[in-house]
Amino acid sequence: MQLPLSQSIRRAVYALLWLTVGTTAVSAQTGEEIQAAIDRAYAQYRSLNEGTIAAHNPLVVRLGPEVFGIALVTVEGDIYTAGDAAAEVSLASISKVFTMALVFQQSGPEVVRSTVGVDATGMRYNSVAAIERSEGREMNPMVNAGAIALTSMVSGESREHVWEKILDTYSAFAGRPLAMSEEVYRADTASNHRNRAIAQLMHAYGIIEADPIGACEMYTRQCAITVNIRDLAIMAGTLANSGTNPVTGTPVLEPDHVPEALAVMATAGLYDDAGQWLFQTGLPAKSGVSGGIIAVSPGRFGVAALSPPLDGAGNSVRAQRAIRDISAALGGNPYDVQAR
Repeated sequence: MQLPLSQSIRRAVYALLWLTVGTTAVSAQTGEEIQAAIDRAYAQYRSLNEGTIAAHNPLVVRLGPEVFGIALVTVEGDIYTAGDAAAEVSLASISKVFTMALVFQQSGPEVVRSTVGVDATGMRYNSVAAIERSEGREMNPMVNAGAIALTSMVSGESREHVWEKILDTYSAFAGRPLAMSEEVYRADTASNHRNRAIAQLMHAYGIIEADPIGACEMYTRQCAITVNIRDLAIMAGTLANSGTNPVTGTPVLEPDHVPEALAVMATAGLYDDAGQWLFQTGLPAKSGVSGGIIAVSPGRFGVAALSPPLDGAGNSVRAQRAIRDISAALGGNPYDVQAR
């Protein structure tokens, strides 16, 4: 009779399978070949002129539509870049991933699953109708209602302590101290009426237990944290490396929580086009209206691209295509496993 494996043993077995099968494609390639894949994607899409920028974001407006950068970080900590690696933008919705990781770390994934839920809503990322339909549940952490609710779940002795925990977590993922743009925060605060309404409605259904406007304000602050493309790739690489920053060697997220984080990213990470993206690449990913996208090939690499012009779903046009091509060149799709 076969004895059942515990959850932790199963995860250890799955992790070993990822590392055995998953690292083969990248490890078989030299650093020069990885850099060449990035350079090809940069050259291929540098002149692409599609999409529109988010005009409400002052950093994006100053950068303009021409900015384009790519970075990839392997689980060994090697960093490869092309294009505008130093340009800084606000995290915007990419921040949702890392506050979710903090709540996982503090309270465990089950708290998230049993409150805001993990299924895709099937509606727009800022839908009020989706909240009414499910009475505040099934609000995936990658849409605004779920993300604002998760921000309210971060534990701390005071509001400033909560903010410090969020900022420290993001900085640990990036491997350097990050900061918030006051300019972006003020601009977002002036226009976040819908998010305040979402927070109030989530409070009415008991998902946000107290101070919904405070939760919305904290969410607005986290979205205004600024990063460059290298930061984004390291943050994605930390998820690829089972929660340990591959550059600094600092453990940031418990390895047991990484599969759940990646699963949630896969369900709703690219807004209404999450299914299309997963179908094409197999990579858990998250986008933001500043033009950044992070994607994770578990056990292999994290990759990020930045380009402000967005498609109709709110995802960077150049970033999607660049990451898709790079992953294909490196065999990054975790579903694409060759028979032995």
